[in-house]
Amino acid sequence: MITLILGKKGSGKTKKLLDMCNEAVAQTKGNVVFIEKDTTLTYNLSHKVRLVAADEYAIRGFDNFYGYIAGMCAGNYDITDIFVDSTLKISGGIDGLLTFVEKLKALSDMADTNVVMSVSADPSEIPEEIAHLAREI
Repeated sequence: MITLILGKKGSGKTKKLLDMCNEAVAQTKGNVVFIEKDTTLTYNLSHKVRLVAADEYAIRGFDNFYGYIAGMCAGNYDITDIFVDSTLKISGGIDGLLTFVEKLKALSDMADTNVVMSVSADPSEIPEEIAHLAREI
């Protein structure tokens, strides 16, 4: 399952994502991963969460990003949830979001992994093909 948390900068997307992540780690029997651009949120997450700083792995663009997430799922069948903060900062912009989400949806279904991403955008900026996956803050 894919969920997009939408809202403008400062609207509370990161706080919502952190709450969802900490709740997921308390309930799952598998592994939870949190991907952010840098290491800003290190102390806001449970120590049971695998925190990944995209900058440390030179993740740039949607193709890179998809490959990285797919590799994580291929290497660890126990990942139940992946949370991504600042999706557009990591990927470089909104162009390509539709294709990325569609590929990620197929991966999520195959790997039986929930993916929740924060996207700094207004609902009107999101392609209508993926608008049903969005929740506005």
